[in-house]
Amino acid sequence: MLLPLSRRALLVVALLPVAVQASPAPDPPAAPCDEGNPAVPDFTSINLPTTLRLPRHKVAFRVTHRFARPLGDGDFGDLAGDFFGFDSGAQIGFELRFGLFAGTQLGVYRTSDRTIQLFAQQELMQQGRRPIGLAAYVTYEGDDNLHVNDAPGVALVLSRTLGTRAAVYAVPGWVGNTNLIDGEGEENNTFFLGFAGRLRLSEVYAIVGEVVPRIGGHRHQETQLDFAFERRAGGHNFQINFGNALGSTLAQIARGGGPVQHEHGEHGGEEGRQWYIGFNLSRKFY
Repeated sequence: MLLPLSRRALLVVALLPVAVQASPAPDPPAAPCDEGNPAVPDFTSINLPTTLRLPRHKVAFRVTHRFARPLGDGDFGDLAGDFFGFDSGAQIGFELRFGLFAGTQLGVYRTSDRTIQLFAQQELMQQGRRPIGLAAYVTYEGDDNLHVNDAPGVALVLSRTLGTRAAVYAVPGWVGNTNLIDGEGEENNTFFLGFAGRLRLSEVYAIVGEVVPRIGGHRHQETQLDFAFERRAGGHNFQINFGNALGSTLAQIARGGGPVQHEHGEHGGEEGRQWYIGFNLSRKFY
């Protein structure tokens, strides 16, 4: 038996909330694989970039210190007297990065030796449907506040997270004008292949390692090596690091272990075989 039109209309209105409630809600958009993963707490490993995405119109800040006293100078009493290097002068860096679009970030990094590095990073691929994450990283830096020794650079950042326990990175790249003393017949550009990894030891503690061998072009001194211990606390990430170099920009890393401004010669002195202590402190404002 057909119901009158008015009763049918009332029945439809009565059942409409039930139908809406029963219909499945659309799935929220998937977050980038690295976002919120405690194995990827920062935009850098120690010096090399990671593939961590900075959300649109958000800001992150980083402070770096590389204390200039070699840890191997003198005996243990001398080192303890200098408070294990913390009493010495330091190369200090300040970095500010900004999320321009989703997957696109811009930044500026300045160190106290008057080097300025401008950089941009574009996400190309997210881990998830694909086995790796991939980003393009472009830099332009120069000494004396960008007035001399300009050095453009470009790198790819490949990443692979292993659940929430670890992350590994490969960073092939090229930097121009790495030879600050242009000897006749010497190369002026450097190709490198950096590797980095982070392993979580607990909810907040992790160890980090980094090595940046040069694979072509100009090279001086030793391959830059760094390792670190870090603690994460909310949006903060604090890291004590040790390395055989003071450099922390892409061109400084490409020039190798030792002082930022290299000395001419086979190895540029013994500095690449020295070790230094430093720290990174980063903060996300989102």
